[in-house]
Amino acid sequence: MYVDLGNVLGTTPGVSKEALERLDGRVADAHERIEQGRADSEHGYAALNLPETTDPDEIRNAVSRFEDPEAVLTVGIGGSALGAATISEALDSDVDAYYLDNVDPEWVSGLLDDLPLDDTVVNVVSRSGTTAETLANFLVVREAMDSAGVDWTERTFVTTGEEGNLRDLADKHDLPALPVPDGVPGRFSALSTVGLAVAAIQGHDLDALLAGAADEADRLSGSLFESPAYAYGATTYALDRRGASINAMMPYAESLEYFAEWFAQLWAESLGKDGVGQTPARALGATDQHSQLQLYRAGPRDKLVTLVRPREKQDTQIPETDLDGLSYLGGSSLGDLLDAEFEATEASLAAADCPNIRVEIDRVDERGLGELLYGMEAACVLYGELDTVSTFTQPAVEWGKKAARGLLGGGDFEEADAVSDKVRLEVE
Repeated sequence: MYVDLGNVLGTTPGVSKEALERLDGRVADAHERIEQGRADSEHGYAALNLPETTDPDEIRNAVSRFEDPEAVLTVGIGGSALGAATISEALDSDVDAYYLDNVDPEWVSGLLDDLPLDDTVVNVVSRSGTTAETLANFLVVREAMDSAGVDWTERTFVTTGEEGNLRDLADKHDLPALPVPDGVPGRFSALSTVGLAVAAIQGHDLDALLAGAADEADRLSGSLFESPAYAYGATTYALDRRGASINAMMPYAESLEYFAEWFAQLWAESLGKDGVGQTPARALGATDQHSQLQLYRAGPRDKLVTLVRPREKQDTQIPETDLDGLSYLGGSSLGDLLDAEFEATEASLAAADCPNIRVEIDRVDERGLGELLYGMEAACVLYGELDTVSTFTQPAVEWGKKAARGLLGGGDFEEADAVSDKVRLEVE
């Protein structure tokens, strides 16, 4: 992973090289804390050990009973789905991947109606085995398979903790089961059993994914000027402190669109605590430079734009044309055009003194994805250390879970009582 900080120097808001050098002492202290957490496999910090602790053979063995499926359906929510979806959406495969990560009834029914259920593998993911949305969707999937005459026990595996409903289900029906690693929050689990099982079914190279992550782990050091991940984490923190409270993640590759979704959860759930935190926004280049760029360049000075692209990609030539005003495109390629759009956006923001950071990987393949995912996780952990937030907790998320469960009769939770206190001002 490569990070270019040149376009945050002297912008508004911005940070000087001298300020980054002063911050570097705190980065060294934070790195020492992170390394201690890794050495002790502390909760959260253990996620940064996944390149070493994840066993790809365990994953491949667990899914080996499913030979040549047409599709794989993951039933999970949040971190139980986004990491796997980022990888599957970025890489080509003959096995289609789908995700039930919401409980919109029309969407769920429509997806199940379109799936070849007799040739689909179902992957149910929940650490606790009690996640309401996941278990509800799985019950719907199981009924749909029964109705279609498909033996769901022959098409299902689970990824879960040592105890809970899913573990009991796996034991009862002899389902393949992968363990959710200890000490790894869901949003940091892309490089574990949680994120890699679908990749294994799709035939992707798990070893290369982990090797890319390990390469990025080896670059972590006590200086932001020696580590791309820390350079990004420290600079985004510094810019937030100076007023860039929004971080627009804008990959210039259609295959990385879901990466922006994954990043948004990682950044928001980890850093939004105690009245602080940088708000992630999602964009896609070049599409959104024809819309959102207007706001980023000319709107309130509260945004950082992160531009992500691969340095190498497959390309398609643009045919010659005699149409007036378009002849300059002939002989060029779509890749040339996309690069020009990227650099034009970068220059446009810089010319308006709007901070932007360039992040690049060599190519969108397993190794590059491993670097990118690990690099952003390490950046997030460093940011959390610098901002002294509890990076690995999510109390606001848990509050909402309790409220929903109480409303459904799943227990007596005071959070559910707050629903009746809602103030209404309806306009008809």
